[in-house]
Amino acid sequence: MFGTVVVGVGIAGLARIRDLMHPMPSSPSEHLKLFGFVSRRSFGNINEAKQISLEDALTSKEVHAVFISTENRSHEETIRMFLEAGKHVLVEYPMALSAKAAHELWEMAEQKDKVLHVEHIELLTEEYKELKKEVAGKDLVKGTLHFTGSVLDENKAGFPAFSGIARLTWLIDLFGDLTVTSATRVMQKDKNYSRMTVHFETTNK
Repeated sequence: MFGTVVVGVGIAGLARIRDLMHPMPSSPSEHLKLFGFVSRRSFGNINEAKQISLEDALTSKEVHAVFISTENRSHEETIRMFLEAGKHVLVEYPMALSAKAAHELWEMAEQKDKVLHVEHIELLTEEYKELKKEVAGKDLVKGTLHFTGSVLDENKAGFPAFSGIARLTWLIDLFGDLTVTSATRVMQKDKNYSRMTVHFETTNK
């Protein structure tokens, strides 16, 4: 069995704990054993999963891999700690708040001979796979992708583009590399409203 630990117990972290505690039959998760979870808040146990200290997660020989499900700004530091400790890492997107940091982390994982995987579960859904089949072999002439969500705390989530990075990875996966041609942002603090509009071009314009 491959010992794992979950860091962060928000929506994503709780889903990880649930799936590790009750894996789907014949799924790879059946080979993973949840050693515990790490959180800044005190919980004790969650669904029979025990809370452990960060130090125990980093030093235990029973822990081989970590699932990082914390706020965006802490991803980089947490990845570094676990790679230094010789653990494999799965992190919810984005891996870091800058491309420079992301490249450094990839290099670090390679030097440590560890897996560093950025998870974007939407790309594995049946709906997305159908969408990818639908656009295969077609030329994109023009398109619009619109999505909404709650206003995020920029200190934790990073600049607004990071809250939309999942959709950006959709577009790159579907249509190849993109170039930003323009970007604007509208903010209405009195209404707690923010909108970011970005225009991209594909490699064939």
